[in-house]
Amino acid sequence: MKPNALIRFSPLTSLLKSLSLIADPTRLRLLLLLKSEELSVAELQEILSLPQSNISAQLGKLKSAGLVSDRRSGKNRLYRLEEPDRKQTEAWNHFLRLIDTAGEEVRETKKDAHALKVVLQKRERTAQAYFDALAGKFGRHYIPGRSWKALGETLLKLMPPLVIADLGAGEGTLSQLLAQRAKKVIAVDSSEAMVSYGSGLARQHGFTNLEYRLGDLENPPVEAGSIDLVLLSQALHHAQRPAQALRAAFSLLKPGGRIAILDLLRHQFEKARELYADVWLGFTEAELHEMLSDAGFHGIETSIVHRETRSPHFQTVLALAERP
Repeated sequence: MKPNALIRFSPLTSLLKSLSLIADPTRLRLLLLLKSEELSVAELQEILSLPQSNISAQLGKLKSAGLVSDRRSGKNRLYRLEEPDRKQTEAWNHFLRLIDTAGEEVRETKKDAHALKVVLQKRERTAQAYFDALAGKFGRHYIPGRSWKALGETLLKLMPPLVIADLGAGEGTLSQLLAQRAKKVIAVDSSEAMVSYGSGLARQHGFTNLEYRLGDLENPPVEAGSIDLVLLSQALHHAQRPAQALRAAFSLLKPGGRIAILDLLRHQFEKARELYADVWLGFTEAELHEMLSDAGFHGIETSIVHRETRSPHFQTVLALAERP
């Protein structure tokens, strides 16, 4: 970098001022996020997990320094990185490289990147919500012959004949549903009682393509590269090392194979550890996104698919991804 590049760069009045601004980790994280996307305070708050007052104060400092600008969009105010005029392009590029380099030393920036993807996915779903509401009222009004069960059975029949691993299957209610259509289902659980009971049900119902195996999530007894679809339904929060469980799931899949995770969204109901033997109090969408990415998965999507109306109001998050 040229020694005086940032000194000449206006609106930064001095190199010292520019360095002091990005020396604060929160301001640096904000700049890196706004370099990628125009975001609201609420979205930044979700990504950074910081109080709104803190974020607004730091944005104010960045705006006063001429690094950030904002605009009104409906009820929201969107912030973005300021664009320099043509005469300042070289100095601005130096500054961008500087914040990129500084960002590599802040461990939270990796989590921020995953959380940003989740926020942008939510934004897309919100934009579609209006049209979805107009498209129909399924589930809101009684219509003779129409039900979620009927719809589920229909979709099940349309599913291609896959080789499926249901990890943390319990007694295997989901496994038995899938076995109606799947080429083969391998149900894995760490409880001998669950495996024994599920195996008995499979024999009772004549499922020759459903096999129960004793094993844990972090080292499932399934041949590597043999599975089309891995399912983890309300199982991941029981794993001692969920990231390792996802790496193990990745190794089971064929190239192009997919993983589907249904789990609890992060909550504060501590009694779940005692009542349900939960190891983790759920996961945020960003945490699932990051763990899946670290395991090697691509095309990651997350969404909240259910909210319970009764206390403690558990929410269910769905995560989908693919092995390249």
